[in-house]
Parts: sequence; structure tokens; C-alpha cells
Amino acid sequence: MHSAHLNPPSPADDAPSVLAWTHRLTQLGPQFFTRLQPTPLAAPRWAARNQALRAELGWPAEIFDDDHLQALAGNARMVGSDPLATVYSGHQFGQWAGQLGDGRAIWLGEAASKQGPQEIQLKGAGRTPYSRGGDGRAVLRSSIREYLCSEAMHGLGIPTTRALSLVASPEPVRREEIETAAVVARVAPSFLRFGHFEHFSAQGDTDSLRTLADHAVAHHLPECRERAALWQGNVYAALLDEVQERTAKLLAQWQAVGFCHGVMNTDNMSLLGLTIDYGPFQFMDGFDPAHICNHSDHQGRYAYGRQPNVAYWNLYCLAQALAPLIDDHDMTLQVLEGYKTLFPRYLGDAMRAKLGLVGDLPPESEREADWTLVEDLMQFMASEKVDFTLFWRELSQAVAQPSPTDVAAPARWSRITDLVLDRPRLLDWLARYTTRAGADNLPAMGKHMLRTNPKFVLRNHLAEVAIRQAKAGDFSEIGTLYNLLQSPYDEHPGFEAYAALPPDWAGQLEISCSS
Repeated sequence: MHSAHLNPPSPADDAPSVLAWTHRLTQLGPQFFTRLQPTPLAAPRWAARNQALRAELGWPAEIFDDDHLQALAGNARMVGSDPLATVYSGHQFGQWAGQLGDGRAIWLGEAASKQGPQEIQLKGAGRTPYSRGGDGRAVLRSSIREYLCSEAMHGLGIPTTRALSLVASPEPVRREEIETAAVVARVAPSFLRFGHFEHFSAQGDTDSLRTLADHAVAHHLPECRERAALWQGNVYAALLDEVQERTAKLLAQWQAVGFCHGVMNTDNMSLLGLTIDYGPFQFMDGFDPAHICNHSDHQGRYAYGRQPNVAYWNLYCLAQALAPLIDDHDMTLQVLEGYKTLFPRYLGDAMRAKLGLVGDLPPESEREADWTLVEDLMQFMASEKVDFTLFWRELSQAVAQPSPTDVAAPARWSRITDLVLDRPRLLDWLARYTTRAGADNLPAMGKHMLRTNPKFVLRNHLAEVAIRQAKAGDFSEIGTLYNLLQSPYDEHPGFEAYAALPPDWAGQLEISCSS
């Protein structure tokens, strides 16, 4: 279906801008990008405006006026912006896919902010030279999910791209069925991906590869210069080392909240260790290490339990891309070995925190004993397919009860044991746990756990309700979810239903790469 009957506007004159722009990326050279204008979008309207992010960045309220609505829909160019699409390559589902690039995301530039320069992209803003036959659009369904999950991850304290605004349009877009278009304005210090480096390495263009790496170090990862001292002054080995550590920390955070990304291709991996490209993601309901959230992932490559190893595989691809610059095979492999140590350490610390076992790090022997405690609990949770988020929150509530006496009493743990079938096995584990923690310590530990184990996550069915209402023209549920997900550790009285077990129909939802 063609959208001409909606009379989409012609590209407008420049719109006034309240942002101060810079364009360090454009200084790299034309081989890195193609300048172009977004494709105008018919009848745009605000679906969501992220006032909290705007305030954090110190941007004025005028960013959400009518002129900027047109600009953030792609219908006008903000004065000072320099729209372009970048080229990258990558591995998709384990296979080399060759040249990819920003197929529907158009980069506007870097805007000064209280948190340093922030790049702004319009996702869904139309075709680019890298669209590979696609229409360059994003649909309202997936755009709502990206907008909300970006902010949900931020609320959880997990590194992520952010979402400034969501613009909806009646313009039709064909996917499995006819849907409507939307544009998310997303924000990050940098949108550089592993795939940007793979692209120039695969072409044998070492000069451009070095230019890109030097740009990344100079403007986004300056700590690599100091880290280079660990690698005989090799700043490119230090770059890989910094990225592998950020990635290890990110994956530990994902696993600790039961987050499944769904499509961890190398072109969807951020150089800065941010969660990027929200497509078929899911926060797990029933805990299952083999859970596959992406209906298109027929082999289960990106199942929850495989994500840490996939991240290592992706880092290996990045290492191959950087190899001409590092120019030391043994050193490159040595850098990658760091992930094998760091990820288990970060995950162990994250899981210990979920159990309230915080404070000074214990001796290695006690850390191993704590990890055994964690592993035993996770195996039990998997055997019960217990709701991941609800279980951890109820455990936190039980531990936080003010009276430390009689911790073996089943009544203390009744709400959590009600979630499982094998109650004796859980009570046995709880006895081991409370012995390790110390009964007198439980209330203080519980308070920490309530700040570590969220009450609210963006479950698929919650997003689906917001999507269905938005398709009917009511965007209010987006705002309700946004408010809950901004502070997911708070109780939010009156909104208990948003933290309850999912309804039966939630199990029928299928999320794929199509967006």
C-alpha cells in the first residue's frame, strides 16, 4: 500500500533548533556515512515526550513544541543538524552478512548537554542507501516497545540508549499486515557498533579502521589511553579491553534481571556497552534458561542462557576486526581472556546483591559458597518455571520483614512458597540462606534487596496493552508504564496489577524481528 493518499508533507524549510550542535563524526570522511534527509511522515502527532530525559540533559521545554514535532518526525531539518546514515557490516545469527548500515535510522548530529555531547537518531525516518530494499520505516508497535524499554532499562540502572520522543502517524506500513508508522528519537553518547569496525576490516581498509578507532578513543573512550599501560602501550588492545569489560558488565546486568535481547548480532552490539536496538526483547515471566524470546530465532542461538557466550563470540569478531591495529595475535587473545574472568565475577556479584549479600567482598572460598547458593536457587527456579521478577521481589519482601526471630517459620516465607510446587525444597534452601546471612542481618539485607530486585519490568503483555490502546488512538497507557518503569523499585500503591503474574493470554504473544 502506498501512502500518497495521506499527502505526506514535502521536506520543509529548516526548523528552529534549541540545541547546540557539533558533528565530530562527519570529520571522519565520506566513506563512513551518506548525507541525506529523512523521508517526511504524514500527519505526525506526539505519542510520548520524555520530559525527565529532557531535564536530565538540560534541554529546554521548547524541544517538544510544534516546530520540533516536525523535526523529530523527519519533516523538517533542525538548524545546525547534519542528517546522515552510517555504514557498517556484521554477523547476523552467526553468519557474515556483509554490508549493512543504518537502514532506517538517520543521525542528526551531536547536541551539547549537561551529560556531555549526545548523538540523536531518528529511528523509522525512511529509506537510506543501506535499507537493503526495506522501506526505512518503523511501526508503532515496535516503536512503543523501544521507547518504553529504553527507559525501563535506564530505570533499572542498566546502560542503554535513551528515548527522547515517540511520534506516531497514520501512514501505513506493510509488515505481516498493514500497520502504521512511528519515529523514535533516540539518544546516546555514541551509536558506534562492533559492526562499524567489522566493515572496514573486512574491506581491508586499515586506514579507515584506524581513523575510526582513534575517533572512538579520543571522543568516547578516553580511558583507553591509561588502560594502554596494561598492554605495552597498545591503545587498540586497550580499546578491545575496555569494550570487553563493559560488555561483560552489561551481560551480567541483563542476566540478573532476566532480560533477553533476542537478536545479539554483532551489528546490534554497542561499542560503549549500551543496550541497543530493542526488537524482539523480553523480560522473562517463567524462568527458563533455554527461553527464546525471538520467534524468528529458530535455532535458539540467542536464548537467555546463551547470551553471555554469544557476547564473547561477538567480542571475538570485534577482536578480529581490530587485529590489524593491535598487530599482536597473542596479545589479542590475552585481552579476550579477560571476559572469561570478568563476566562470572560481575554476574556473581550481581546475584549476591540480589540475595542481599553485600558489603566487603568475602574471601574467594566464601564467594564460591555464595555462588553455590545462587546456582542451587536458579536450578530450583528453572525446575519450577517460577515467575522470575515476582519470585525475587517476594523473596526481598520476606527477608525485609522487621522481626528477625524465628526465621525458620514457614509463615514468614508463605508468599514466596505459594509461588512454587516443591515447598520443602525451597524451605530447605531458605534455611541454608538464612544461616549464611545471619538472622539478625535479614531486615537490613531485605531493604537492600528491595532496591536491587525490581517490582516492575516491561513484561510483554504490559507493552501489548499499551500497543493495542495506542492503535486505537489512546496513548495514555504509554505514560502510565513510563512512570512505573522510571522507578521500578518503588511500591507504587494502586498499581499492583502491573507487578502481578501475567494473564494466560500473555503466553500466546510472539515477538519477532519484524518491526
